[in-house]
Amino acid sequence: MSLDHPKSLRQAAEAIRSGVISSQEMTLAALSRAKASRSRLNAFIDIDEEHALACAKAADDMRTSDASLGPLHGVPLAHKDMFDGEGRLTGCGSLIRAGHRAKTTSTVLARLGTAGSFSIGRLNMSEFAMGPTGHNHHHGRVLNPIDPDRITGGSSSGSGSAVGAGVVLAALGSDTGGSIRIPAACCGTVGIKPTQGRVSRHGAMPLSFSQDCIGPLAGSVEDAWLILSLISGPDGLDPTCLDAPLRPLLDNIEGVRIGLAKGLFQQTLSDDVGEAVQTVGRLLDRDGVQVADAPFADLEAVTELANAVAMTEAAAVHFDSMRDAPDQFGSQVRMRLSQGLAIPGPLYVRALQIRSVMLARFLEESFGACDVLILPTMPFIAPLDRDVDVGAGSRMNEVISAMTALTRPFSYLGLPVVTVPVAASREGLPIALQLVARPWREDLAASVARHLERALALSRFTAKAAT
Repeated sequence: MSLDHPKSLRQAAEAIRSGVISSQEMTLAALSRAKASRSRLNAFIDIDEEHALACAKAADDMRTSDASLGPLHGVPLAHKDMFDGEGRLTGCGSLIRAGHRAKTTSTVLARLGTAGSFSIGRLNMSEFAMGPTGHNHHHGRVLNPIDPDRITGGSSSGSGSAVGAGVVLAALGSDTGGSIRIPAACCGTVGIKPTQGRVSRHGAMPLSFSQDCIGPLAGSVEDAWLILSLISGPDGLDPTCLDAPLRPLLDNIEGVRIGLAKGLFQQTLSDDVGEAVQTVGRLLDRDGVQVADAPFADLEAVTELANAVAMTEAAAVHFDSMRDAPDQFGSQVRMRLSQGLAIPGPLYVRALQIRSVMLARFLEESFGACDVLILPTMPFIAPLDRDVDVGAGSRMNEVISAMTALTRPFSYLGLPVVTVPVAASREGLPIALQLVARPWREDLAASVARHLERALALSRFTAKAAT
């Protein structure tokens, strides 16, 4: 891979820091890829060439001075269209906010800026982050870089597509019920949903204030972990963001106990996904890692609670706009918000009240004898677009419900999850697994994910998509 399109964030930053390539040269190459991808992927809502090149020139000027350089100095990225940057547009994939200019900068963008990175544009997303398929009523659907007939997943659709295609090395997304993990799974990238409260949400579009998480999508576990380490930490602007140190990744995972869902989902998984779960179990066992068939709590019940909380809180966020300008919402988002408005208040409060009880029960039942749980991100490969089109009727609802059945519970419980591709289907599409850990133990989930990534050599999805 050429120096203007490096393989990793560290490689990119080192090339710029050493003067082998300038930030302006790397940025021009990224802008060229972004422009070329617009008709093929529709991953970008906006490409800001002027801003990106100004930032790149400033990075090059700083490199020649005595200033200390951040770990991502001069590296161009792109992020989901929901993070405020002072004086810049943040549309949230919507019509209502299309002209909104932020007065402040979100904490996550500010921290990446301190690390030396900048954005080349705003990435497409499901309108107001409401939709797991990646469709957008106003900006059109984002195409999967591996198979354009398949969905990208949502709501961080542009992030999954842009990273999966190699346009940028990493991107920020948000996850309320699977919106980082599902696009990562569909597009063959790594995604991390951190523990609730790990990353500040200041300046980020709210959807469900008790479940929203911000995290990275990247081409490797190492790159995703680097982004997570840069954006994590307490923030006085977000009182829900806690001071819980992020532990380093483990070089050796032999002492990590793995709970594998070997039998629980066999009736609902596609053959390819079921085989991937079994293959991973055999690989870990071969490598001397303790693997057990983990008992799983009732995820279906937790999914219903997660949905009740998310939809009620989303309806509260958009209550005024739904009253004053309902026609400015896409039809599917308007329908989901209407459903949220109809959820009884006592049901919502009850769902919040029993959250801690459900978490305690889940930790006791599922983590009693293991440190990391492994289960599929989705029970099947990325669905065909026609199967989730509005004309698909009940088939659409069935597929969408199944897509989020294994992701929503961990949003409700606030647990950290790493999604990593582990196999290719018969169609050559990625199959991804979720690695779930106890609160604040992202390091364990990511260490196991990195071990699998290295053992299985699964860089091929990004490489294939970038060609």
